[in-house]
Amino acid sequence: MSIKTDHVLDAKGLACPMPIVKTKKAMKEVMPGQVIEVQATDKGSLADIQAWAKSSGHQYLGSTEEGEVLKHYLRKSGDAEAKEDKNFPHTVQNEEIIQKLDSGEDVVILDVREPAEYTFGHIPGAVSIPLGELENRMDEISKDKEIYVVCRTGSRSDLASKQMEEKGFENIKNAVQGMVEWSGPLEKNQ
Repeated sequence: MSIKTDHVLDAKGLACPMPIVKTKKAMKEVMPGQVIEVQATDKGSLADIQAWAKSSGHQYLGSTEEGEVLKHYLRKSGDAEAKEDKNFPHTVQNEEIIQKLDSGEDVVILDVREPAEYTFGHIPGAVSIPLGELENRMDEISKDKEIYVVCRTGSRSDLASKQMEEKGFENIKNAVQGMVEWSGPLEKNQ
């Protein structure tokens, strides 16, 4: 099957959040209605691209896989279709999360990274639900508790926080510094 595209973006070898960063930039260069093919090797890019397209108003058409390369297809929306790309307004710094955990407060740490990322280092007690599975697994999270959403850099957790708010969660904060700046305790799965 040959898919006609107007632009090809090479994001191979890049890790989150770079495929999304490059896609956002490339979308500014194409005309409404045109289709862009994003080539990526980061397996997490599938969920990231889908969530970003949904939040930005662009149309996610689908993805194919050729060997190690994922090819994502997006259609640029017109001005009437596009949503303003904005960050989730309720954020938290890592230090505040560490203080909450140290004081024994009953909070939920939701880690939306991919399973491999979670395995090699996560906040003790964190619930692992990758961004791509979140929509179907939200019922596993208590709406009654304070929820801190974390990923590697704060990008996927931003998208996750927006999704959760749309589904009626009210007490959510995005950990904008992400795990790359985490200085608290870490747990690893064996």
